Amino acid sequence: MSDIGNSNRITREYIDSLRIETRYMDSTNPKLDFTLFGERFASPIMTAALSHLDHFMFSGAAEALAKGAMKAEAVLWYGMAEEEEIARLAATGARMIEIIKPYSDRDIIYRHIEHARKLGLLAVGVDIDHPFAEDGGPDNVDGHEMTALRTTELAEICRASRLPVIVKGVLSCRDAERSLAAGAAGLVLSHHNNRIEYAVPPLAVLPEIAALAGNVPLFVDGEIRTGMDAFKALALGATGVCVGRPLMTAIKQGGAEAVAEYFKRANAELAKAMAYTGCTDLGRMDPTVIRRDIR
Repeated sequence: MSDIGNSNRITREYIDSLRIETRYMDSTNPKLDFTLFGERFASPIMTAALSHLDHFMFSGAAEALAKGAMKAEAVLWYGMAEEEEIARLAATGARMIEIIKPYSDRDIIYRHIEHARKLGLLAVGVDIDHPFAEDGGPDNVDGHEMTALRTTELAEICRASRLPVIVKGVLSCRDAERSLAAGAAGLVLSHHNNRIEYAVPPLAVLPEIAALAGNVPLFVDGEIRTGMDAFKALALGATGVCVGRPLMTAIKQGGAEAVAEYFKRANAELAKAMAYTGCTDLGRMDPTVIRRDIR
């Protein structure tokens, strides 16, 4: 079957089409550390919100991801999981953001948020892009039906939560505006691993959404593999980037140590790109260093 409409391929090609200007004059050694929700982290390169790693990979895979992120002083995002698994990952000491599905039974969302608060997680998020199945009907995940969130429901969730609430799956100014109006504390730009074909690449819509978001943190998820990929996203307005498949490979190759080594290597690549372009402060990234290849 042709993958002409595969959103991962489209996103990868878009990222690769972006070129950078070098700006050496008056540049300095860059600083990568930043603060998110009042806490300091070594770099804006983070894990993606992976799910069910122990089931799809091997027992202990999720904990390896968490321990590797903790060692690298990186934010750990994690997706759908039972409360026991979330508690076990939080116990590693990693600073964690739990992403929650849009359960039709909204009480489940509230229970997950309260559990996350009791564990002292950094934040929580809601996956707005997971309500529909392949036939357009309601999605069903692990026996739970999903339903698209209304803006009023999201606003109620944001008001009720004592943790910052991030909206994951934003890929339009429309959803960004409604999420921000509802009180979202952050947005993740993502097409959720080709959940819909022909999706616009997150970096393509990032500058427009950044113009709307003001100081609200923006994160990019999808085909971020290297420090150079991260740099392109950060230069275009992202606060941080979420890495998935490269970390799954690292877990298979060497567990937590390989995860930490990936972060070390990616951070060095990011620092190089920042130094070579004069974007040496995360608070002063410059989108004009990015050029689109028009070949």
